[in-house]
Amino acid sequence: MDGQQQTSAAQLDKRPIGEALWDFEETTVPPEIKLHNAVATLVGGRTDKSGQALNIKLQTENHYTAGFSFSPQSPWDWSELGTFAFALDIANQQPSSVHFYVKAHDQQGKTHNRSFVVPERSDNTYFFELKGPDLGVETGIRSNPPSWDSEYQDIIFRYGAKDLDVSAIARIEFNVVGVLEDKEIRIDNVRLIQPQSLDQDYLKGLVDAFGQSAKREFTGKVDSVVTLREQAEEEGTILRKQPLEGRSRFGGWTQGPKLDATGFFRAQKVDGKWTLVDPEGYPFFSTGIANVRLANTSTITGYDFDQGAVPQRAPGDLTPEDSLGLNPVPDAALPSRHISSSLRAEMFTWLPDYGDPLGENFGYRREVHTGAIPRGETFSFYRANLQRKYQVADNEQLMAKWREVTIDRMLSWGFTSFGNWIDSDYYQMDRIPYFANGWIIGNFKTVSSGNDYWSPLPDPFDPLFKERAFITAKQVAREVQGSPWCVGVFIDNEKSWGQEGSTETRFGIVINTLSRDAVESPTKAEFVRLMREKYTSIEQLNSAWDTQVSSWEQFSGGVALASFNPAMVEDFSALLEHYTGQYFKVVRAAVKHFMPNHLYLGARFADWGMTPEVRRAAAKHADVVSYNYYKEGVSDKFWYFLETLDKPSIIGEFHNGALDSGLLNPGLIHASSQADRGKKYTEYMHSVIDNPWFVGAHWFQYIDSPLTGRAYDGENYNVGFVSVTDTPYAPLVDAVTRVNKSLYQRRFTSGKQAVEEGGTP
Repeated sequence: MDGQQQTSAAQLDKRPIGEALWDFEETTVPPEIKLHNAVATLVGGRTDKSGQALNIKLQTENHYTAGFSFSPQSPWDWSELGTFAFALDIANQQPSSVHFYVKAHDQQGKTHNRSFVVPERSDNTYFFELKGPDLGVETGIRSNPPSWDSEYQDIIFRYGAKDLDVSAIARIEFNVVGVLEDKEIRIDNVRLIQPQSLDQDYLKGLVDAFGQSAKREFTGKVDSVVTLREQAEEEGTILRKQPLEGRSRFGGWTQGPKLDATGFFRAQKVDGKWTLVDPEGYPFFSTGIANVRLANTSTITGYDFDQGAVPQRAPGDLTPEDSLGLNPVPDAALPSRHISSSLRAEMFTWLPDYGDPLGENFGYRREVHTGAIPRGETFSFYRANLQRKYQVADNEQLMAKWREVTIDRMLSWGFTSFGNWIDSDYYQMDRIPYFANGWIIGNFKTVSSGNDYWSPLPDPFDPLFKERAFITAKQVAREVQGSPWCVGVFIDNEKSWGQEGSTETRFGIVINTLSRDAVESPTKAEFVRLMREKYTSIEQLNSAWDTQVSSWEQFSGGVALASFNPAMVEDFSALLEHYTGQYFKVVRAAVKHFMPNHLYLGARFADWGMTPEVRRAAAKHADVVSYNYYKEGVSDKFWYFLETLDKPSIIGEFHNGALDSGLLNPGLIHASSQADRGKKYTEYMHSVIDNPWFVGAHWFQYIDSPLTGRAYDGENYNVGFVSVTDTPYAPLVDAVTRVNKSLYQRRFTSGKQAVEEGGTP
């Protein structure tokens, strides 16, 4: 960098609001633009614009991540700007949308995370607020509605620090992760902007009487109960009652090889590909939707009751997840009902009276994971709309109708099964296969990975954990009743086992447990036993670990480790695999004791919460290893380990969403429209179907999140196949149906190209 460039870089934070930090009128790419698996060139202006722009090709076909960042030589000081945002113009001339993850870092190490989608064939300006009043408001919504009056597209908040030190912004980066093809965009006019005005009522009157956006118009918006009923009648004429042609009653492929029939589901490798086998002996690939239940359809209303008036058994206490109980707060509690959060209460334009039939959809949650208030009244607009649509007052009749229509939809859309978290009332309907699930909860001891996003990890060496695992498995078995329609059982979900990237994050369970007293931690006692078994003296351990522990008694009492050598890391790896092996061993024994004929499918790893040791441990004990993977597709760039494990594997969760639904947040993966949701679903599922180790993939979830966030943690995503009014998203359904109809031909024949082109293999 020459002296003139250094001066220019140092002055970037002095430019006035609105003036470009970079307008790319230079003769070379500015040195502050850093590239990661990307190539940048200066080109003529963006679509129908003059001047130059920066064209960036993101090499994501061959790399798991790619991106670019704005990295000044010294941190930016924007502390005197008041409310402001970072903005840039982005043009996408390609036929596919681009989903970006955005991170802003300050000098102190805090990170602010957002995401957005650049639609195909588009040219727009995008911004995200770095300082402003909205960043200090906890609303109980995962991402708030825009507070700026602006023609530009705001970039949606995901997680992280909202209070960055704007006097020392170190870097702003844009990344693409886990996509299947190269992406290419043009950026221009990188700048800081301020709002022309702020919408003082941006959090008021958000929700109409049907639970939809009261402030946005969108395709499929319902305006009357008559419309709901007309839609139900029309849909009823086209839904089917049986699986697609060429499939067994369990959804298996009757045109494929006939395998041994055991009367239950099992796994087998056929011609080099893992497959499930249905009870009649037909190859089976599991496609379906997870979370088909009314849990998570309730949202916090902003009302509460005096504690003495709250029901003793709150609806939300059923599981660690938000769960909608259908018993309303008793009339005796009404005199004590009061507004506990005016911010939440003012989001709604309508709520029914408790005496109204729709008042049955009130509930109560005693505790939330994330939100504006710690507890309170809830309401399910989705169930209220079911009541309106089907004109059924009796709860059992209403739920029976809902279940019947739901299964008809699954079969009509070509799905072969449900996914995880299915209302247990579906278990004995004997119409479509399903996966059962359970949570191991109790007062057993725990360990920590240092993350513990949902909760601390269990201590599997605590005898109480084994006791609770057997209680959980017994309850699941009681619900399943030995049904051959149950494919298998998921136990627990997305535990924070560890994350690759550093010794601290990968082996957090081991490092944190070693710091504890073995008297209080059964896992620590087991670690002490293993190390004493390997190192016959404390001197040998000190020599290998380069530590100065005085005795095994001190080691048992707890050691704090700050630096790590290769021998130590090798032992950490063995201890972590031993710990996780004990967890899966105990859980498998519990499941097989009560359900010997059903598959044990593990704990559904999150891609951010697993390590090689944990995967190996699961592969030793689970019949099928399960993963939740929220990206745009699967490839060897991430899934290289499947060949080494050589175990049947299944995706427990994936999804995408779009803003044309009227909701405020697309979800974890952004699409540009409902049609693009279908395109992305197709690409994701084809990548799974073509992978020889996967035996299925499940979409999360059936119903959109509430507009104002689910009561448990504020998720407000457009990730449903149906909206809050129980209206299917036709473009998504059409695309999914096409994928499902060609499922088995693509999976098991050599006619992949013919299937892609719409022909017959």
